[in-house]
Amino acid sequence: MAETGGHGSHDHAHCVSEALARAEHLCAGRGARLTVLRRRVLELVWQSHRPRGAYDMLEDLGEGGRPAAPLTVYRALDFLVGQGLVHRIESLNAYVGCAEPEAAHSGQFLVCDECGIALETNDDRVAAAILACAGSHGFQVARPTVEIHGRCPACQEKSS
Repeated sequence: MAETGGHGSHDHAHCVSEALARAEHLCAGRGARLTVLRRRVLELVWQSHRPRGAYDMLEDLGEGGRPAAPLTVYRALDFLVGQGLVHRIESLNAYVGCAEPEAAHSGQFLVCDECGIALETNDDRVAAAILACAGSHGFQVARPTVEIHGRCPACQEKSS
């Protein structure tokens, strides 16, 4: 299970710098260009372990006095999703960094409706069940992403 969200203390600056270094390495190996803008958008996604919307990032990109265009951010996000560096949480129309970008995988996300974190899990049994079910109906799966909303352990503990 790879965590893209959580409570507690960890060295978040290290977390962000490690994600950026991995992205640079993977893009270089794939012959893909991680431009300055794409890198900055990836950094903004990783700034928090909570899913971030494109317009939130747009505001952050425009802090230097020069506004960024929404299409620019969406193109950068499309690139990052295409490279497997970020995931889109459809139900929130937001993005989270991928903890395991080296290999393509189906993702399952546990999204806390109280604090907003998103925990990425990659359970092969869930992925196989989805593919088997879809296959039994002749359906070809394009993006086997599952989002489960509820409350994380820390939020459950706070309310007890």
